[in-house]
Amino acid sequence: MVHPSGNSIIKAAGLVFGDIGTSPIYTLAVLFLFLPASPENIMGTISLVFWTLIIMVTIQYTILAMRLSETGEGGTLVLKGILLPLLKKPSVLAIFTLLATLGISLMIGECVITPAISILSAVEGIRQIPGLELISQDWLIFLAIIIALGLFLFQKRGTEGVSKTFGPVMVVWFITLFVTGAISVSYSPEILGALNPYYAIQFFLNNGAMGFFSLSLIVLCATGAEALFADMGHLGREPIQYAWGFVFIAVLFSYLGQAAFLLRNTDVSNPLFEMIFSESQILYIPFLILMILATIIASQAVISGIFSIIYQAITTHLLPMLPVDYTSDELRTQIYINTVNWLLCFAVICVLIIFQYSERLANAYGLAVTGTMSITGSFMIAIFLCKRKYLYVGLAMLVTLVDISFFLSTVSKIPHGGYLSLVIAAVPFSIILIYINGQKALYKAMKPMSYDQFIKKYTRAYKNARHLRGTALYFARSLDQVPAYISRTMFNNEIIYEENVIISLDIKEEPYGFSWHFDKKIEEGLSHLSIQYGYMQIIDLMRIIRDADIQEKTIFYGMEEIVTNNIIWKIFNALKRLCPSFVQYHRLPSHKVHGVITRVEL
Repeated sequence: MVHPSGNSIIKAAGLVFGDIGTSPIYTLAVLFLFLPASPENIMGTISLVFWTLIIMVTIQYTILAMRLSETGEGGTLVLKGILLPLLKKPSVLAIFTLLATLGISLMIGECVITPAISILSAVEGIRQIPGLELISQDWLIFLAIIIALGLFLFQKRGTEGVSKTFGPVMVVWFITLFVTGAISVSYSPEILGALNPYYAIQFFLNNGAMGFFSLSLIVLCATGAEALFADMGHLGREPIQYAWGFVFIAVLFSYLGQAAFLLRNTDVSNPLFEMIFSESQILYIPFLILMILATIIASQAVISGIFSIIYQAITTHLLPMLPVDYTSDELRTQIYINTVNWLLCFAVICVLIIFQYSERLANAYGLAVTGTMSITGSFMIAIFLCKRKYLYVGLAMLVTLVDISFFLSTVSKIPHGGYLSLVIAAVPFSIILIYINGQKALYKAMKPMSYDQFIKKYTRAYKNARHLRGTALYFARSLDQVPAYISRTMFNNEIIYEENVIISLDIKEEPYGFSWHFDKKIEEGLSHLSIQYGYMQIIDLMRIIRDADIQEKTIFYGMEEIVTNNIIWKIFNALKRLCPSFVQYHRLPSHKVHGVITRVEL
C-alpha cells in the first residue's frame, strides 16, 4: 500500500476533522450544566467520551464504512449504491431507498446546526478576557454572523484552496489541544484511569435514567463523523485514516485535561476556556483567535461533505439539476454548489438569531447526527450480510446498537430544540419525495414511444420527408423508450434533418466508470451515441460529441409545460422551473439549441 504524503494528511486535518476537533470547546461545558461535577461523574463521562470516539468514529467510520467504499467515495448514497444491487426483494429495496433519503435529509439538518454551535461557542470565549466579561450576547451573535458569512464566501475557492489554507491552522490547533491537555493531566494523572470502561459502566449504575439521557450530550464529542465519511471523495481514504490517529490523540488529551482541571476545580462554567486561562493568561487571546479560526474550519467539514451528497443526489435523479462548479482540474470530486452554499448560509444565520446561546444550540444538536449514524450502521449490517462477512456483521451490529442508544437518548431533546434538525431535514426530504414521484408521473404522462414503433414511423417519415441540411441532436435516457418530443418534432412537425443523432445518457450504479459508443446508421439518417458514466463522474458532453466526430447544426431538447390543480405537482413544477435546464446544466451551445415544449396535465 502507498502511504499518503504528509501534505495530504495535513489537508485531511484541515478539511475533514474540524468538527470533531472543535467539539472539546463545548462538549464538557454543556454536559456539566446537566450533571453535577462530582469525581465519579467526571471519571464516568470521560470514559464514555473515550469509548464513544473508539466505537462511533474509529470502528464505525475509519474501519468499517471506509472499508466498504472500494471507489474512494463516501456517504449514505454510496452505501445505497453498494447495497441495492445485492438485494432482490422489491420491498427491502424500497425500505433502504427511503432510509437513504432520510439519511441525506438528516445530514443536511446537521450541516445547519454545526457551523452555528461551533462558531458561537468559540466567540463566547471572549467573555474570559478581563474587561470583556459583560459583553452583550447580541454583539457575540453579530460577530458569529459576520464569521459565518466569511466562511460561506470562502467556499467558492473550492476544496483544494480551502484545505491548503485551513490544514496548517488545524495542525496548530490539534497540537495546542494536545499540549494544553497534557499539561493539565500532568497535575492530576489519576484521570488516565478513566479510559477503563469500568467507570463508564459505574456511571450508568450511579445515575440511572439521567445517565442514559446524558448520552444525548456526550454524543457531541463524535459530531462530524458522518461528514468525514462523506468527505472521503475529496481526499481519499488513507489520508483521512492516518490523520484520524493524530486527531484522536489530540482531542482525547484535551478531554482528559479538561476533566483533570474539573477534578481540581469543580465550580467551572467552561473547563477548556478556564483551563487555558489558568495555564497562561498571556497566551489566552492568541488561543482564542486560534479557536475561532478552528471553529470556522469545523464548519468546512460538513459544508464540503454536503456538496458531495447533494451532487450524488442530483446525478442519481433524487434532486433536480442544480448548477455545479468543478473547482479542481485534477480531482473530479471537488465541487461547489452555489445554491446550496447560500441556502445553508441563510439557515445558519437564522439559527444563530433564533437560539442565541451555544447551550441552547446543544439541545438542538445530536438528533440528526445519531439518526444518520444509525442509518449508516443499518446499511453496513445489510451489506456485510449480503457479502457473508460475518465478523464485520458482528462489529457493525455492535456499533449500530450504540448508535441507536445514542439516538434514543437524543429524542428527549425534541421539545427543547431537537425539533429544529427535524424541521430542517423535512425540507430536503419533502423535496426529494416530490421530485422523484413527480418525475415518475411526468414520464408516464408523456407517453414515450417504444423503440420498434419509433423505428417503423421514422423509416416511413425519412423516405417521404424533405430533409433539412446538416445534423440534428436529440437526447433520451435510452432508446428503449423514445421521448415524446422527438416523435412530435419528426412526425407531427415533419422536421427531419439529413443526419439525426439520438444521444442517450446512462448513469450507472457505480460512482465511476466512463465509456461511450457511437452506433452509426441504425437506419438511414439515424445514429445513436450511447454514453455511460458513474454517478460521481463529471462529463464534458460537448467534448464527447466532438470526439465522436459529430458536427451538429441544431440541438433539440424536451421541455414540459405542466398544467395541474394538485398542490404537490405545483411544487414539482416550481422546482423544475427554478432549476437549470438540461441544456444549461451541460453547457450546450445556446445558439444551436431549440426547446420543444410539450403540454402535460398532471
